[in-house]
Amino acid sequence: RIHPTAVLDPGASIGPNVRVGPFAVIGPGVEVGAGASIGPHAVIERDTRLGERCVVGAGAVLGADPQDVRYRGEPTRLEIGRDTRIREYATLHRGTTATGRTIVGSCCYLMAYVHVAHDCVVEDGVVLANAVQLGGHVHVEAYANIGGLTPVHQFVRIGQHAFVGGG
Repeated sequence: RIHPTAVLDPGASIGPNVRVGPFAVIGPGVEVGAGASIGPHAVIERDTRLGERCVVGAGAVLGADPQDVRYRGEPTRLEIGRDTRIREYATLHRGTTATGRTIVGSCCYLMAYVHVAHDCVVEDGVVLANAVQLGGHVHVEAYANIGGLTPVHQFVRIGQHAFVGGG
């Protein structure tokens, strides 16, 4: 279930029945829950928890350093709940010292090219369509749906069950 070309750091924890595709990279401090699937060329850099049965698409990058000029390498995390699908080339960054973590809940669907910046909170059941871009410190409440190509400025809050039109 782990392709021979995948690179797994010895400090990573991989649950049972996990699939890891060709040329995927899993870094230190990463925890992958049981039954998860990580696509080819996906990168989970470090200090990331991926819940049970999550699916990560080809070329996605999870747990990268936050894009914040004040970040100086402090230990922070990315936490992703169970049954969340993250499609091709999505990018999800760890938090900064402001909150210490970026959180994506359970049963979310993040389509291709989505970006979730540092210190965001995406609650359970959220759908982010293709190329939605969340700036830092955005809070998306449960079951919200954001249409494709929508930029969300930093420090914005989107309410529970909201529907934001695409573009």
